[in-house]
Amino acid sequence: MKSSIKIVAGNASRPLAEAIAAYLEKPLAVCSVRRFADMEIFVELQENVRGEDVYIVQSTSFPANDHLMELLIMIDAARRSSARRITAVIPYFGYARQDRRTSGRTPISAKLVANLITEAGADRVMTLDLHAGQIQGFFDIPTDNLFSAPVMVRDIKERMDPADMMVVSPDVGGVVRARALAKRIDAPLAIVDKRRDRPGESEVMNIIGEVEGRSCILVDDIVDSGGTLVNAAEALLAKGAKDVSAYITHGVLSGGAVSRIASSKLKELVITDSIQPTAAVKLARNIRVVTIAPLLGEAIGRTAEESSVSSLFV
Repeated sequence: MKSSIKIVAGNASRPLAEAIAAYLEKPLAVCSVRRFADMEIFVELQENVRGEDVYIVQSTSFPANDHLMELLIMIDAARRSSARRITAVIPYFGYARQDRRTSGRTPISAKLVANLITEAGADRVMTLDLHAGQIQGFFDIPTDNLFSAPVMVRDIKERMDPADMMVVSPDVGGVVRARALAKRIDAPLAIVDKRRDRPGESEVMNIIGEVEGRSCILVDDIVDSGGTLVNAAEALLAKGAKDVSAYITHGVLSGGAVSRIASSKLKELVITDSIQPTAAVKLARNIRVVTIAPLLGEAIGRTAEESSVSSLFV
């Protein structure tokens, strides 16, 4: 491992950054992120990073704007401290759902955020399970979109009987993601045909595939309100599924999502620590968190050594 690696943690992802640093057997760089009385953010790198390969670990999760601003200021601090290369490690890339214009006079906020990160001084971006893969093209710097699939597959194989598993996409848009995971665990695929009338609300219309007697695994990148998962689980059980679990990369879980899932018919919701789990998530009876620290740590190590990252997912 190159000795010039520096891992810097933002407030959104400190436990994850600590786990990544432990995997790489490197101490976290000493960095102070604090606020003035008017809530302006101030960042101070308290050790030398001149000529170093700096990796700033920060998800832009709730409160998204504060954590995004922290990330931008940390990048600027590293740039002005003469870091050799700055990589923004963004396990959860906020604003990714605003990747296109859905109606007139609306923004493409994902592109705006990409511009901000680039202009702040990042040389490279590393993220996980982007909501839309084409967001990589919004950046004019190298961008690695990692996949949580190896972590999910390992967990599924350790805990579930392969004989009766079925992978289910909760909507048509997630079929590619679900199919890729189904191929890894050699399981059939089903699709939930869903109609969304308003943001945050969904209505399950139909199940495409034979799910009777199967242990169904819903697969998606983001769980926000939880409505889609809850409705899909009820529809699958109504069609004769034996039980329904969900494997979702980013546990946004806003509003009353945790209580909605805890009281639902979902056997289990498995999320990663791309977003720091809240106390409510940790206490929920049917929500479990798996770590992506080794995956990110290995990707960072390979990037520092200029070796292949894509081979992690073959």
